Amino acid sequence: MATRRRLMAQTVTDDNAGLDQFESRRRRLFLVWLPLACFIFVLLFPFYWMAITAVKPNSQLTDYQNHSPFWVVGPTLQHMKYLLFETSYPGWLWNTLIVAVASTFLSLAASVFAAYAIERLRFRGARVTGLLIFLAYLVPPSILFIPLSVIVFQVGIFDSRLALILTYPTFLIPFCTWLLMGYFRSIPYELEESALVDGATRWQILTKIVLPLAVPGLISAGIFAFTLSWNEFIYALTFISSSENKTIPVGVLTELVRGDVYEWGALMSGALLGSLPVVILYSFFVDYYVSSMTGAVKE
Repeated sequence: MATRRRLMAQTVTDDNAGLDQFESRRRRLFLVWLPLACFIFVLLFPFYWMAITAVKPNSQLTDYQNHSPFWVVGPTLQHMKYLLFETSYPGWLWNTLIVAVASTFLSLAASVFAAYAIERLRFRGARVTGLLIFLAYLVPPSILFIPLSVIVFQVGIFDSRLALILTYPTFLIPFCTWLLMGYFRSIPYELEESALVDGATRWQILTKIVLPLAVPGLISAGIFAFTLSWNEFIYALTFISSSENKTIPVGVLTELVRGDVYEWGALMSGALLGSLPVVILYSFFVDYYVSSMTGAVKE
């Protein structure tokens, strides 16, 4: 009798464990996997649509009765050939690269000095200054480009890459400074105090102690600044007029759209090729980017 009771109790326990495991799997399915699948679909579908449109023949771009809009039959590289050899796209790519690299370098240099001064020198009003710098990032570029255009015309750098290199830091420096402030705050003060006791200057502390420890934060801020510079549209549209000085976002839209004629194959090819450098950059440094953003937000 006792053995039978133990067997019945064990059976009930196993059944309850099986039900709990089933409920756990079903809960995980609805709370984790389905939302994750929807997120991945929404995130990747535009890139898929862009990729298949870039290799579709012209006859399949609008003929949805005979061809599926979600698949391509007989892919072609004619659109990319036209984009690379019959338009100014290589020049736009070069302009975008120069502007993005130069503006990123200037923004990082200014942000390092600003973040270090706010977080490590401990002067009165440092917190308020940091907050004001971050609030400056929230000012829309659609408001700033009007006074900036006046300055660009007066200085005489309109329709040149220098106009973009000097104006992009106006929206890159505030966020990069805020990001580096959070990362500098996580570095122990005892390291600086020990260096000061040993006779090190502030410049030596910054270059030999703080910056080597803040490499993930610098990489994260650099990726952010490079991405915004690479994709920026309003300033590039306002300050550049000649075709040879345009960047990819402006060149693709203004040169490949003629009136009501949209060259969809070339447009999607330009967007696809223009997004590859950013994708490659993120794929190499995504761990640094995530860790630095998490640390900055936490601090």
